[in-house]
Amino acid sequence: MKKMKLSFSLLAMVSVSALAACGGEAETSGEGASGEEGVSGTIEFGVTPWTSTVPPTEVAGIILEDMGYEVEHTQADVGAVFTGLSRGDLDVFMDAWFPMHGNYIDEFGDDLDEVAISYTDAESGWTVPTYVEDVNDIEDIHGNEDLFDGEMYGIEEGASGTEISYELIEGEGFDMEQIVSSEGGMLSEAARKIPNEEPIVFYGWRPHSKFNNYDLKVLEGQEEYFEPSDVKVIANDNLAEEKPEAYEFLSNWYIPLEDVEAMIVEIEDEDRDAREVAQDWIDENEDIVNEWLEQ
Repeated sequence: MKKMKLSFSLLAMVSVSALAACGGEAETSGEGASGEEGVSGTIEFGVTPWTSTVPPTEVAGIILEDMGYEVEHTQADVGAVFTGLSRGDLDVFMDAWFPMHGNYIDEFGDDLDEVAISYTDAESGWTVPTYVEDVNDIEDIHGNEDLFDGEMYGIEEGASGTEISYELIEGEGFDMEQIVSSEGGMLSEAARKIPNEEPIVFYGWRPHSKFNNYDLKVLEGQEEYFEPSDVKVIANDNLAEEKPEAYEFLSNWYIPLEDVEAMIVEIEDEDRDAREVAQDWIDENEDIVNEWLEQ
């Protein structure tokens, strides 16, 4: 395929700053470019600490830079991201999961815009390695809590998946404790136990490199708690008026789940720079990018 030429130049690096409107500290980094005449301004992405957020944010950011915008990334948990969007301190979030994040729309919906759907049917829920042969359905955990030492491993406190896991434990009456730390902490525990084929149950979702690294299965019977998700692009409600070219591009956004997962593997497992991986994807998918830009 012909290589797509997207020019950009590094204009600024924004140091660590406080996201005061979100009620805590956040790490911000920015890059800008000279692009189309008449298109300018800053696009502030909210970036959650999930691997699935990185590839779409990097791809969209490179294209927005080429259009002429300066791009900045603010690291925050998902609640702070939605709060920042609702207050206009953040412009775009590329990794909102629905219906899981529907509570934020209920709370902030008047100040948010559901711009586009990235991909559909993203799985999430309690996950076990395939060598745990007798546990295939959430019901199979009943009476087998000791198999997992009474522990289920989750991600950060306050994440929707963590809260739903608490609800699942209570709703099913499991004699289990959710061990909450972070995505990295959860994966470290999986990496410790899986090579020895020790039983473990943890919160899993796709796209994620762990499904490439390990033979895993998301347990059946969790529909009451975890539904297949549509992953959406969310913006503050001023973006369409204030930066119409950026909004028009983002409103055409979609990206295959499998492509996001493949980029995650390159970034996480092959230790490649996320921006370089995103640029390679852009160069190799000129047809999709042209659809986004209506060229």
